[in-house]
Amino acid sequence: MFLPGSFSHSVLPMKLYAIRHTSVDVKPGICYGQSDVDVAESFHRERTAVKVELSGLHFDKIVSSPLQRCRKLAEYLFPAQNILFEERIKELDFGDWELKSWDDIYNSEKGKNWMDNYQSLPTLNGEAYPQMQDRIAAWLQELNESGTEAVAVITHAGVIRIIKHLAEGQPMSGLFAEFKPPYGSVTIFDFKKNNEK
Repeated sequence: MFLPGSFSHSVLPMKLYAIRHTSVDVKPGICYGQSDVDVAESFHRERTAVKVELSGLHFDKIVSSPLQRCRKLAEYLFPAQNILFEERIKELDFGDWELKSWDDIYNSEKGKNWMDNYQSLPTLNGEAYPQMQDRIAAWLQELNESGTEAVAVITHAGVIRIIKHLAEGQPMSGLFAEFKPPYGSVTIFDFKKNNEK
């Protein structure tokens, strides 16, 4: 069983650059989870800023969520490199709540109950965060054991929060309240440093 912060010391040190996709073409207040929404008109400006931030860095492996908001950024950032599209690093599956407004979700009995207990309950005909954590943990463990030293991961805010929880052992509740990676941001996880603590 994978536990937060429990990476093996027998593998090579890994540095993971978690890149959140850029802004999306969705009205504010809409739940879009695993819906394959497109990037916003600001994509060209935002993607350039990400490329500048990553300039001079070398990555042994590039991994991306297959959803187009991540895929488009990955293909722009790394046009000459092999990109691995990984289903397990998609955002949470919100089931029947996909593309519904958060206000409507909260105003329903099941929606309010989920929001009050989101760390354990599944979404309506969708996924629960413990399930999402399990799929990300399995992928992350495989990645760490592969001996990769530097990896770029183009993914979603929820995934980045869970990586932070697993890598650093921070409580999920605090991460959702306090850790909000912006669109087009880069969050660096140094697993060598974590293992030396």
